[in-house]
Amino acid sequence: MNTKKGKVEKYIDDTLESKGAMLFSLIDPVDYKTWEDVVSTAKAVNKGGADVLLIGGSSGVQGSMLDEVTKAIKDSIDIPIVLFPGNVATITKYADAIYFQSLLNSRNSYWHAQVQMLGAPVIKMAGIEPLPVGYILVSPGGTAGWVGDANLVPREKPKIAAALALTGQYLGNRLIVTDTGSNPRLQGEGPIPPEMIKAVKSTIDVPYIVGGGIISEKELRLAYKSGADIVQIGTAFEDHNNMSTVLKKAKLFSRITKEEGLKKVKK
Repeated sequence: MNTKKGKVEKYIDDTLESKGAMLFSLIDPVDYKTWEDVVSTAKAVNKGGADVLLIGGSSGVQGSMLDEVTKAIKDSIDIPIVLFPGNVATITKYADAIYFQSLLNSRNSYWHAQVQMLGAPVIKMAGIEPLPVGYILVSPGGTAGWVGDANLVPREKPKIAAALALTGQYLGNRLIVTDTGSNPRLQGEGPIPPEMIKAVKSTIDVPYIVGGGIISEKELRLAYKSGADIVQIGTAFEDHNNMSTVLKKAKLFSRITKEEGLKKVKK
């Protein structure tokens, strides 16, 4: 059986081995007023030093609209574009790879294997690299938690998150994501607690991605120090009216990623 890793997954593995940490930038096109704003943000985070650009996070942009915006971004940046799909329709041939993910704590079997079954032939036909991702939603969960019918992991229960992450690894996921959902502060919460990051990292042997709610230098450093290999940033890079601010913050977060990654490499 051929389980050979693709170009993007090798890039992730090689970068983590050499640099110790990575920064992913997440853009959800529905959060922007125009396609021009989406492309401008992509250019800014690329120039600022992000390692991967994620597109998606909702089911609002699909079909020809997703093709159009992804192609425009691909023509403008030089880092890999990875889809963060909200559903089976959020697939485009213009991406380099896709989070081929299972929502490990969903109550609905659709999010475990059925949506993946519907998407797999399309992904293969389009030539998109599937990244085997185990996805875990932590309270408050946001829109993703509601859509995915997730049995949200309580923030004070790090062992549950760790057990789910290990389950994902044993099922064959080569990347694990814990996520609070978009902008958890709208629901009175913050990023993934450091105790949970430590518990997950100490339990699994595959790259660990932390997402949701990280908007400050302090929070970013704490995520890496607690064990995150990769941090996924969305809201912190959204400033539709001032791309110089986006560029400045991307450069800051990239510098922090390099500093904290170097500490991991030296250990």
